[in-house]
Amino acid sequence: MGRQYIPALGHDRLTRFYDPLLRWTTRESVFKRRLVEQAGFRPGHRVLDLGCGTATLMLLIRQAHPQAWVVGVDGDLRVLHIAKSKAARAGTDLALHRAMAYHLPYADACFDRVLRFGGELHIADWGKAEDWRMRTEFLLVQCLDGFKTTSDNVQGLLPELLSQAGFASVRESDRLRTVFGTLSLYQAQKPPAGSGTSSSRSPHQFERSHLVAARDSGKVTPAGRTS
Repeated sequence: MGRQYIPALGHDRLTRFYDPLLRWTTRESVFKRRLVEQAGFRPGHRVLDLGCGTATLMLLIRQAHPQAWVVGVDGDLRVLHIAKSKAARAGTDLALHRAMAYHLPYADACFDRVLRFGGELHIADWGKAEDWRMRTEFLLVQCLDGFKTTSDNVQGLLPELLSQAGFASVRESDRLRTVFGTLSLYQAQKPPAGSGTSSSRSPHQFERSHLVAARDSGKVTPAGRTS
């Protein structure tokens, strides 16, 4: 896989607790349903869930929009096994690929090229703490996930990074208070071709985004192995 991958909860042995922990502490059903509503999927849309984890978001999208085509990508083989089991129990088949954000198994091989011009980017990730309590509670996430990899979240830099990467109409659309800190929803759009907007940061800047749903009505073709 190249670079070192940080497991969902910082350690492989904790992966089996990932789903119940998110369900109990992050208001998962609330923020993921809001993310799906925000994305405004329609029949025929092709959706890339980057950092799909155990596929909870993918299953919600398929349930709400059965005619959308959803692909999930994650670098953690263990969570992908859990995702496959969840899909089987739900009686559905999901397209799940093992890859990292900076080396996606698609023809263009990087995320901001996979997302076609005019496509939309929707993110749920930790945001800047609203107050001292949220900041204190986020320390546990940093102990598990790493202080360096979450520094942009703490400083509220994700919108700025998205703008620097060439995305337009970047905004924080919602925020929720959780047991582990402030969770923010963001949305942005890849400008139409010929708009003159260019990227100044490489796609791997976004490898730490916990949940990303990229809406794209263009063709997405895997060019690498699936997990």
